[in-house]
Amino acid sequence: MFGDLMGMMGKLKETQQKIEETKKRLDSVLIDEQSNDGLLKVTLTANRTVKSIEIDDSLLEDKEQLEDYLVLVMNKAIQKATAVNEAELGAVAKDGMPNIPGMDIFK
Repeated sequence: MFGDLMGMMGKLKETQQKIEETKKRLDSVLIDEQSNDGLLKVTLTANRTVKSIEIDDSLLEDKEQLEDYLVLVMNKAIQKATAVNEAELGAVAKDGMPNIPGMDIFK
């Protein structure tokens, strides 16, 4: 019983390390999104950190339109980045979970 517990703790520690490594790797995974007309482009990491925003000069003349574009494009980019992030981290966590009776909520 004690050996099983030690084995599980080791597996959890290994999984935690893999999760941290995956988070670091996701900093280099870039998500690009743009408005339908291409006037606004944003790039985020899969950890949802903004890397760049490109704004066409024509949008600078209409503050309200620019704000709308930013909200729409940023939200789409964040949704994509979140999907990638959750899929990657979920796969690592699921793969690394020890087989504990009654703890199959992660599967």
